[in-house]
Amino acid sequence: MKPVARSAFLHRLTLLALTGASALSAQAEINVSPDMRPGGKLALATAAAAPSPVYARWQSTLDAFAVTDQQAHPASDGVLFVGSSTIRLWSRLSQDFRQVPVLLNRGFGGSTMRDCNALVRELVIQYKPKQVLVYAGDNDLAEGRTPEAVLGSFASFVRSVQAELPGARISYISIKPSPLRVALLPKVRETNALIASYVKTVPQARYIDIFNPMLAADGLPRPELFLADQLHLNDAGYRLWQAVIAADLSLAPLTAEPPARPLQQATAGR
Repeated sequence: MKPVARSAFLHRLTLLALTGASALSAQAEINVSPDMRPGGKLALATAAAAPSPVYARWQSTLDAFAVTDQQAHPASDGVLFVGSSTIRLWSRLSQDFRQVPVLLNRGFGGSTMRDCNALVRELVIQYKPKQVLVYAGDNDLAEGRTPEAVLGSFASFVRSVQAELPGARISYISIKPSPLRVALLPKVRETNALIASYVKTVPQARYIDIFNPMLAADGLPRPELFLADQLHLNDAGYRLWQAVIAADLSLAPLTAEPPARPLQQATAGR
């Protein structure tokens, strides 16, 4: 990378890390009334009056999590996984990481990094985990958001968690390469690179690379790791993820292979 281009890239990354994606759109606000900007009186009044569409979309999911918590409220200081359907469909998550004393799965299918950020208090902070592993961003790109927007959402998520739980460790699981979304690979690579660079600037943050282990020799996604829909992981895919993530959790390899599980059928949502 040329010195000028690298300097511009680092400046851009700094802006994103400090303020989120909104920094890139600051110039667009010049002609907007101050009261309409985030934090303005009118904007705050409007936000207070109208329920967030994110809450409306995921209300049933949040209600289901609340019912589960009422039945057996999880202890704090555990390891929490949050993100989209790759996390939600990991039905043997607790068995695959059974050395972890308190493990929570807060995956919700079809969700985005933007959703995880908006619901960070309900999905993460209230449980007071000691470590958070995030898999999200795949659906953001599929819905047309930019790599910078995904980074902005993740940076905001990190700031929120660390403000409330300063000792918590946050690990970002890289966006996977899916055969169904092979056209998005350039944006996936860019997003992963942005976030990998960002976490180097944040204490207690890590980047987990599952992208490269899921590529074949030709640089394309390995189809044998996916269900027939070529988007969701099959048993082989989850075994690969377990091996890579266990290293991040500093777990010794399991002494016995967990019983084979039948291939899951992909359900609605991504």
